[in-house]
Amino acid sequence: MAQEKRIYILLSHSGSLFSKAINIYTKAPYTHVSIAFDKNLNELYSFGRLKPDNPIFGGFVHEDIENGTFARFPNTRCALYSLKVNKRQYRKLKKELYKFKRESYKYGYNFLGVLTAMFNYPMKRKYNYFCSQFVCEILLNSGIHIVNKPPGLTSPMDIKQYEGLELIYEGYLSTYSCESDEGYSIELN
Repeated sequence: MAQEKRIYILLSHSGSLFSKAINIYTKAPYTHVSIAFDKNLNELYSFGRLKPDNPIFGGFVHEDIENGTFARFPNTRCALYSLKVNKRQYRKLKKELYKFKRESYKYGYNFLGVLTAMFNYPMKRKYNYFCSQFVCEILLNSGIHIVNKPPGLTSPMDIKQYEGLELIYEGYLSTYSCESDEGYSIELN
């Protein structure tokens, strides 16, 4: 269908102190999620560190797989998925994202929400999100329902469970290259 578009969901685990703490609690292989509009991951967005060397200050981030936080953690493991959406959903998603980009200075990281989610209590705070809360909410606001939980209780692994996701790559983020990708691939190193 010509009306179909693709977006990309990147699940990752950097090995940072914060991601290790989340991993201890969740036992999940991936502790972070981002959303992208291109397979090259040039338009990759999430909530995370604003500065690679400082885990305390977080907010809305345009992530770069070759620089920034991901470069600080070269052994970041990841799984990249594609998701088919219709043209209307794609446009709505772009509009949702534009709101965040336009006023990125207003947004902070929802550390409190991460803690309350552990107790099954969604903490919604204006202008504050954690990564999976952000991804789930902008998808939901765009008419894309992939999780049967409130965004404030959604984990990266909840997003991974959606059957409409198609695995493109799994391995080290530092070795990901969409030029060499011909569908599903796994790096075993």
